[in-house]
Amino acid sequence: MPSSTPRSAPLPLALTCGEPAGIGPDVTLAAWLRRHADALPPFYAIGAVELYRRRATRLGLEVPIVAVAPGEALEVFDRALPVVDLGLPTVGEPGRLDPIDAAVVIAAIERAVDDVAAGRARAIVTNPLHKHALYAVGFAHPGHTEFLGALAASIAPPPDGVAWRAVMMLAGPDLRTVPVTVHVALAEAARTLDAETIVATGRIVAADLRRRFGLPAPRLAIAGLNPHAGEDGAMGREDIEVIRPAVERLRAEGIDARGPLPADTMFHARARATYDAALCMYHDQALIPVKTIAFDETVNVTLGLPFVRTSPDHGTALDIAGSGKALPESLIAAIRLAASMSEAA
Repeated sequence: MPSSTPRSAPLPLALTCGEPAGIGPDVTLAAWLRRHADALPPFYAIGAVELYRRRATRLGLEVPIVAVAPGEALEVFDRALPVVDLGLPTVGEPGRLDPIDAAVVIAAIERAVDDVAAGRARAIVTNPLHKHALYAVGFAHPGHTEFLGALAASIAPPPDGVAWRAVMMLAGPDLRTVPVTVHVALAEAARTLDAETIVATGRIVAADLRRRFGLPAPRLAIAGLNPHAGEDGAMGREDIEVIRPAVERLRAEGIDARGPLPADTMFHARARATYDAALCMYHDQALIPVKTIAFDETVNVTLGLPFVRTSPDHGTALDIAGSGKALPESLIAAIRLAASMSEAA
């Protein structure tokens, strides 16, 4: 958040629409209906007023929906869902992707970043997008995390003068995990893993655990890549030659890091009590444990950026969009965490 914005300002959160054919509109409507029961902070949705009205009608939900400017959201939130209308069409029906909708998906993310940069919103909560639907119209980024990293330059210049480095964290009630390599094939993750990436990721995680989560001395557990963390080289040299030197560098910088640790013994309850975040070497090594432990309460958080961004940790769920089966718990957790992180910063 820009330093010119008073910390006490009662700014709302900005929620993007995500894929219009998915469950983003469903869970946004459901979260607004639970605003009092769950004591949610004010937020406004970005996208198209008619999208939310059509979905509310389909779901049989009595949700008043009002087009607003961000500055009007606080006044409206208690009596209606405030929506910043982008003036773009949304034609896809629940479960049926349409390439026309890609424009509003991308524009909503850009508008949310712009609103935070301008001091109109305190943080961003993104609903799930459908990557393949965006790739079909030339979207050049692997996902939300990478796109937000590219947009971060509109907030502030990067600290190293080169580029902002966005880091994905999955945060649940009892476990936080960070994949060092993210949206790449497993074979590529093993081939491209290097100590510099591990060190850079560890620095960002430690810094944001202090800044955004209020942990003065964060503890990082670093997973090994191979079974049994390589078992002294018997099952691969990466743990000895790449991960261990990275851990030593982090420790030399004063970061409480340990590893490489066997991933199969890192995630039971006693082990989780010994660290604040686990750095994992590839996507599924990080996401499987946290989703298994608390699927409905886990939040996708982007670290390393000059603004707060969270997201529900589920996909677009095209198969249940518009059916009334989508649960808003993960979005509600993302809204709460975004508010908490923006207050701590």
